[in-house]
Amino acid sequence: MKKPKSKELYGRSGVMPYMKSINQAHVAQPGLAVVEVAAADDQTAFAVQEALAGRWATALADGTTRVPGEPGVRLRCYLDVRQEPGALT
Repeated sequence: MKKPKSKELYGRSGVMPYMKSINQAHVAQPGLAVVEVAAADDQTAFAVQEALAGRWATALADGTTRVPGEPGVRLRCYLDVRQEPGALT
């Protein structure tokens, strides 16, 4: 399979070949967001996720993904910036 250039890759609705598409429900209302983190390692990716979770209600990711032949890891989490952390508990 030919690897697309980054311009081609990002030009298609931001869908990355190794990440699932963003579901309409994830961004159906103002204040909902999907954040994709690219980091050198798991520890860094989870530190970014924890920083986001400290500010907003966040659906935390359990793990990262790795793309063979690509550096680093990826992590996706979902934010609701309308609610403070712990508001859903």
